Amino acid sequence: MKNIKILGTGCANCKTTYQLVEDAAKAKGVSVQLEKVEGMAEILGYGVMSTPGVVIDGKVVHAGGVPSKGTVEKWLAE
Repeated sequence: MKNIKILGTGCANCKTTYQLVEDAAKAKGVSVQLEKVEGMAEILGYGVMSTPGVVIDGKVVHAGGVPSKGTVEKWLAE
C-alpha cells in the first residue's frame, strides 16, 4: 500500500489533485492511504514552496500545479 499525502492549504488545485489521485487509484485498483496535509509548517517541512505538492512514501514527487492523469497513473504503477 502506498502512503500518499497531498500538500496544500485547501485551494481548488489542491482539492483537484486529491480527487485525481483518489480516482486514479480506484480505477487502477491500487490500494493507497491518501491524506491531506494543510498545515503550513508541515508543508514547508517537506521543502515544498508551491502547492499542491504530492508526497509518496515520504518522497516529494510533485510540487506546484495539478499533475496530469498520466503522471498520477505512472506514480501508482511504480
